[in-house]
Amino acid sequence: MPIIAPDRLDRRILELIQEDARISNAELAAEIGLSPSPCWRRVRALEERGVIHRYVTLVAPEAIGLPVNVWVHVTLEEQVERRLEHFENAIVARPEVMECYLMTGESDYLLRVVVPDIAAYQAFLLEHLTRIEGIASIKSSFALKQVKYKTALPLDHLDEA
Repeated sequence: MPIIAPDRLDRRILELIQEDARISNAELAAEIGLSPSPCWRRVRALEERGVIHRYVTLVAPEAIGLPVNVWVHVTLEEQVERRLEHFENAIVARPEVMECYLMTGESDYLLRVVVPDIAAYQAFLLEHLTRIEGIASIKSSFALKQVKYKTALPLDHLDEA
């Protein structure tokens, strides 16, 4: 995807809606110094160009009984297209897998899994992950404390564009 260099007002819009996607158009317009109609057009243009991908609600995992974060390194027996595709399809189907990345380095994939407790992770591991054909090794690390977590992307580099 090509980099789209938003201007100063677009960057400010992105900063504000990343912090609060429920901000009203009137509030957003006032914050950036535009009237509501041009502000709304700018937001729509950012959506149409794919800069704004979607709007979500962030739920506190602990509040709904999912306090355990597990980082899982998975190595496949071989990195051929059909194995990668098979693994990815199996992982996409699992609701407890929040993130999955194809990696360079020692492991082929890095997963972030959220579960209520260690027993639930063990069940996920034994009943699902280890049953995916073609896995050579699985290494799990449990997060003890979340030091930093953010969803807003940094935009400072756009000032240089």
